[in-house]
Amino acid sequence: MARAAVPGRLTARLAWRAARLVDVTAQTAAAHSLSLEVPGWPGHLAGQHVDIRLTADDGYTAQRSYSLSAPAAGDHVEITVQRVDDGEVSPYLVDSLQVGESVEIRGPVGGWFVWRPTDPQPVLLVGGGSGIAPLMAMIRERRGTGSHVPFRLIYSVRTPDDTLFAQELRHPTTVGTGLDISWVHTRVAPPGDPRPAGRIGLPDLVAHGWPADFAPNCFVCGPTGFVEFVADALVTLGHAPDVIRTERFGPTGG
Repeated sequence: MARAAVPGRLTARLAWRAARLVDVTAQTAAAHSLSLEVPGWPGHLAGQHVDIRLTADDGYTAQRSYSLSAPAAGDHVEITVQRVDDGEVSPYLVDSLQVGESVEIRGPVGGWFVWRPTDPQPVLLVGGGSGIAPLMAMIRERRGTGSHVPFRLIYSVRTPDDTLFAQELRHPTTVGTGLDISWVHTRVAPPGDPRPAGRIGLPDLVAHGWPADFAPNCFVCGPTGFVEFVADALVTLGHAPDVIRTERFGPTGG
């Protein structure tokens, strides 16, 4: 997931590091997961993000922020990039960066939108489009640590072909037990889907989320309008605002 870079205290004291591309996984026609080797990487929490910087031969630089889509694994990190066709950074990362080549990385950044395996509360994840990326890091962290905290994921995508991490999410053995997944297709629903295509609504959150009296931690990530609707709907359903953590993205130039 790409976001506008956030200046200030979170990034000012972090150093830029060289990050070498070691593997690429195509998630959709327009989105790839990039595995990067970053010597000296300090580790990160599920839900944090990084800044990526590109520098042209003439010295011009462009940077964007991307959520980490996998837990910490030594010197390796993973970001998942959705191509913005008229963007400066995402088309290069998706279409041009080759294994063995390097970019600059800075992070990890963020301390609010994170999940720790020591947190005992149930978890509700609500993702829109490429907003699944940091939520996937949480799902993978849960599986990797053997946590038994119950998770529910509501994933909103335009069509089945736009689903990131589709193979992984559709096979329970790869995401672990105790994770319930519900799909919301906004443009085209797959054959046999009992829910017709349409935007996420209050009934989806009632049917597939946790009741407010369970006091779940809620993580909502996606486009700005999507996040604002879901966060407001969760408050309407009785969830306390301080348990609803949001990350949003809009036009950033890619």
